[in-house]
Amino acid sequence: MHPIVELAKKGIAEFVRCGRIISPPTGLSPEFAARAGVFVSLKKHGSLRGCIGTFQPCRASIAEEVIQNAIAAATQDPRFAAVTEDELEEIAYSVDVLSMPEKIETLRELDPKKYGVIVAQGPKRGLLLPDLEGVDTAEEQLRIAKTKAGIWSDEQLKIFRFTVTRYQ
Repeated sequence: MHPIVELAKKGIAEFVRCGRIISPPTGLSPEFAARAGVFVSLKKHGSLRGCIGTFQPCRASIAEEVIQNAIAAATQDPRFAAVTEDELEEIAYSVDVLSMPEKIETLRELDPKKYGVIVAQGPKRGLLLPDLEGVDTAEEQLRIAKTKAGIWSDEQLKIFRFTVTRYQ
């Protein structure tokens, strides 16, 4: 298991068991010390169990972003009840570190296997990670991201793409 995934797992376990937020490791390596948006996804028996993240960096380091987003994925995803201590050993963890989003003009610039998508319309924002099972076209990817954001028209719609480094 990659150290970034270990950090997510440790952060969730400590919070679920003791209610404590762990500190990032000292002497951070460059991949932990950099700043980036991070999504943490949890699966139980192959089904999504929680997923929370940030489009752009909100904290001082990727390590801090991983810890906070892992805890949020386990306890604050509105689609699921909070993860319990009994479930901890059944959960598979995935951490996606996002590149900086770049604005695109047409769907031809998207490839759902390579790029994630962010849609924006006024204050509404929606994000869909790349390379998700069952999402095979740019049109489908855009439709899902718009639905997540509560965006129902293409008027003044802004579309951004990004790549991820996925750790499991």
